[in-house]
Amino acid sequence: MKFSTNYYILILLLCSFYTQAQVLRKRTTLLMGGRFDITLVAKDSLTAEQSIDEVISEISRIEFLISDWKPTSQVSEINQNAGIRPVKVDKEVFDLTKRAIHLSQITNGAFDISFAAVDKIWKFDGSMKAMPYEESIKKSIEKIGYKNIILDSINSTVFLKLRGMKIGFGALGEGYATNKCQEIMQTKGILSGIINATGDMSVWGTQPNGKPWNVGLTNPFHPKDLLAIIALKNTAITTSGSYEKFVVFNGKRYSHIINPITGYPATGLCSVTILGPNAEIANGFSTSAMVLGKKDAIKLLNNFPNYQYLFITDSGKIIKSKNFPKYQRKK
Repeated sequence: MKFSTNYYILILLLCSFYTQAQVLRKRTTLLMGGRFDITLVAKDSLTAEQSIDEVISEISRIEFLISDWKPTSQVSEINQNAGIRPVKVDKEVFDLTKRAIHLSQITNGAFDISFAAVDKIWKFDGSMKAMPYEESIKKSIEKIGYKNIILDSINSTVFLKLRGMKIGFGALGEGYATNKCQEIMQTKGILSGIINATGDMSVWGTQPNGKPWNVGLTNPFHPKDLLAIIALKNTAITTSGSYEKFVVFNGKRYSHIINPITGYPATGLCSVTILGPNAEIANGFSTSAMVLGKKDAIKLLNNFPNYQYLFITDSGKIIKSKNFPKYQRKK
């Protein structure tokens, strides 16, 4: 049987189409105390769904290892033995703690995982009608201080020097989890996806149509609306802000993000978005920038050119790094 040249071209085109065909699958779940939205692009539905199962399993594994609200986690054991004895931990927990302490060092304490010990005297549920007393604020941060976290790399132990101290990774742990999941997925051949941990995202590859992923930036003054749309691929993006939890006293806006050194809420910036290669580090920078304020945050971030920033001040002014990617403003 003879076939025309056009037939062969058609077969080649069909083979190419089926080889390149991709499916997108999404799933939402609650893990690590927050919402995870998992989006993966794979060669078929079964591979995509099985891969999402693997992502959820990995996040759950990390949660039971580092979450301070899980009583059997290694972090909980560290907290339960504060001021008593060092606790031997897995290398993964040790290394994460070590990186967190380094972040505290380079931010001069604006970021501090021992903040978990804070006595929560600030209320952001509408019940607080006046500023807390100064003495109450001072007392609330007595157990905070990353310098009192003692690491022993030989024995792989973590020791909190003061009774009542606590560490907690919070969103930093979520950023770590998104990084790990991205690495696992890429290793197994999932070349595109988004792991979104309550707004902190690891983004890689492109949509099935070959276009970058579109990520919305929240308008801090109208949180139900978007300020802008940004096209992304192969990056992490995190946002910290005061637009959902804050109080206003004497015309001044106080964020739910507390300065671990002073005990007072962050002021000056109502939103900080960070882009960069690592979601864990990006989250640490976004939280730190809220605490540091515009001037000191810019000074810090200028030392890390792989990370771009976009700040929105309490007055609505937008300040961004020179290398921040272009974005589409929403009207």
